[in-house]
Amino acid sequence: MPRENLNDLQAFLVVARCRSFTKAAAQLGVSPSALSHSMRGLEERLGIRLLTRTTRSVSPTEVGERLLRTVGPRFEEVEAELAALNELRRKPAGTIRITAGDHPAVTLLWPKLAKVLSKYPDVKVEINMEGGLIDIAAQRFDAGVRLGEQVAKDMVSVRIGPDVRFAVVGTKSYFAKRAVPKTPQDLIAHSCINLRQSTHGGLWAWEFERNGRELKVRVDGQLIFNSIFQVRDAAVDGFGLAYIPEDLARPYLSKGQLVWVLEEWSPPWSGYHLYYPSRRQSSPAFALVVDALRYRS
Repeated sequence: MPRENLNDLQAFLVVARCRSFTKAAAQLGVSPSALSHSMRGLEERLGIRLLTRTTRSVSPTEVGERLLRTVGPRFEEVEAELAALNELRRKPAGTIRITAGDHPAVTLLWPKLAKVLSKYPDVKVEINMEGGLIDIAAQRFDAGVRLGEQVAKDMVSVRIGPDVRFAVVGTKSYFAKRAVPKTPQDLIAHSCINLRQSTHGGLWAWEFERNGRELKVRVDGQLIFNSIFQVRDAAVDGFGLAYIPEDLARPYLSKGQLVWVLEEWSPPWSGYHLYYPSRRQSSPAFALVVDALRYRS
């Protein structure tokens, strides 16, 4: 088979998995238009349509699905063998893709990785901050970050940070107009700032626990963000109550800009953990990243 077809077949697999020329082009490092042109060329050479295109999406045809199932695993085997050869090198190299929420990415991942990556220029790290609970294998991530309680039992889990507490906070000016909530259920009557989970599109439920009793409260309010930092900033500006990690609230609490309510309903959680499939073979680059992120109390 001509080399051109092999390159285009590999590109087709990325498009078929991403179901988007834009996302696939970003992974391949080409423009969406160039990628679309390559796919049309492949279809013309094979004499059959592989992709169904609309103005909003792209998806494989029945033949395309068959090609994805049969050819895809073989390309993965070739990529795995090439990666194995690369791992024989003593110097860590390669790309490590990690998915994490913005809070652990900003407060844990980057500060720790920044200290070591400058020493290893051949190691590349991609941090995706879409957040939410995703299938890292299906999305082709090497690892993800979740709170310890959220990590699946079949995953290897490495703690990367201390215990985490979440605080319900608001400004004194806000509480001058509203009664201080005594129980989590009281939050239903308050203006709360919501966080939307990007992967599922739902709003994050606020979780509480006291004396073994667990509660999840769906709150409502004027504002919805997909970044916990924006949620905090809106609370500081007096737009309502926020449910944020204690470390993000602490500087504002110490200055009296925010007030912590329902503190007795906020037990510590087991902190953020890096997780990855147990069957994953550790490359020198991946081992370097895991060691750099590991929590050392």
